Amino acid sequence: KDRLTVLTSLVVCTCDFSGVPPLHMNPDDQPTDFSEIEIAPSQSPEIYYYKLHPGRNIFFCRGHGVMSRQMGVFYLTVFLIVGVSALFFAFDCRYLAVTLSPAIAAVGVLLFVFVLAVLLRASCIDPGIIPRATVEELKWTEAESAESGDIYSAPANMVQNREMLIRDYPYKQVYCHTCRIHRPPRASHCSICDNCVERFDHHCPWIGNCVGKRNYRYFTVFILSVAVYCCYVLTFAVVNIILIYQTNQDLIETLKMTPASYPFLVKYFRL
Repeated sequence: KDRLTVLTSLVVCTCDFSGVPPLHMNPDDQPTDFSEIEIAPSQSPEIYYYKLHPGRNIFFCRGHGVMSRQMGVFYLTVFLIVGVSALFFAFDCRYLAVTLSPAIAAVGVLLFVFVLAVLLRASCIDPGIIPRATVEELKWTEAESAESGDIYSAPANMVQNREMLIRDYPYKQVYCHTCRIHRPPRASHCSICDNCVERFDHHCPWIGNCVGKRNYRYFTVFILSVAVYCCYVLTFAVVNIILIYQTNQDLIETLKMTPASYPFLVKYFRL
């Protein structure tokens, strides 16, 4: 019993059991079933990294979605797609479905849904934001640069660019003084979102996000799909005008019956 008492006291002294009731020194009073010991949950609240992110972004869905704060042009994009589609389905497709085939409206709906889905995917996904340096990384960068003092209060040119070998080819790795990191190849800093983005292409206001490593393919698919969708709507809008004109033989009355062609006419005369 004396040996067990000594071992118990050593365990209690050397271990930190948060929320576990203290074990008495008397071994007879100790519980034999340790499953009865309840560990109190931690009281510290969880803080997600996106809540501490200093960039100019809007996060939603607990950090899974990210967009730029400049959303005016993105709303214009959605309005143009939805508005032209509403006119097309409300006027042109109603006449074409009876005259030619209902498949015209069905294919149009599929293209419309696909364009919106790809647009939201390209707009709401993380484009490849590189996290800013932590305190430990700043100290490591400071030691690597053989400089002294606090990196935040140091002059801007304290940390220099460095070179790295990629397939035996020297590459200059630029240091970002905003994010406090050495940017990887093809990364750049977006002045609008105030982030370094991997494989940064450009900041596209039409999708309200940067175009980078993680959303470049969705952006490309969106450009191609919206081009196909515009050609589809324009083609059948012209077909609808021709069919109605052959019936009425009046251009003004034909244009009144086909309001879906108005956006394309405005674009045509603007060009």
